[in-house]
Amino acid sequence: MNKPKVLYIEDNFDNRLLVKRVLLAEGFEFLEAEDAQSGIRLAAEERPDLILMDINLPEVDGLTATARLRELPGMENVPIIALTANVMKGDMERTLEAGCDGYISKPIDVDKLPQQLIEFWRNKRHGR
Repeated sequence: MNKPKVLYIEDNFDNRLLVKRVLLAEGFEFLEAEDAQSGIRLAAEERPDLILMDINLPEVDGLTATARLRELPGMENVPIIALTANVMKGDMERTLEAGCDGYISKPIDVDKLPQQLIEFWRNKRHGR
């Protein structure tokens, strides 16, 4: 089965490294960006199948970045999943209202993450 090309936009190096190791070990293609601006640029150039978005990014936050990604031609149907430590009441709703298709809280479960991403990707491809 094909695995999606994943772009992870995250300012914390250790978080990017952990997700990178988990996804590469499972056969995913992996792209990474340490801030919103470079993530948006990379998404426009590389056309990932799925984007993981940290919400607490410096300068441009993940919610704003999500809205900007949605404006790019061809990015309307790419699943954007918030991968965030924001777990207070209302945080998930705010990420979904901003245009994210899903929400995964940190710390991530490295055993579940690959399958979670495949499910988000399949569901979005099939219009769910």
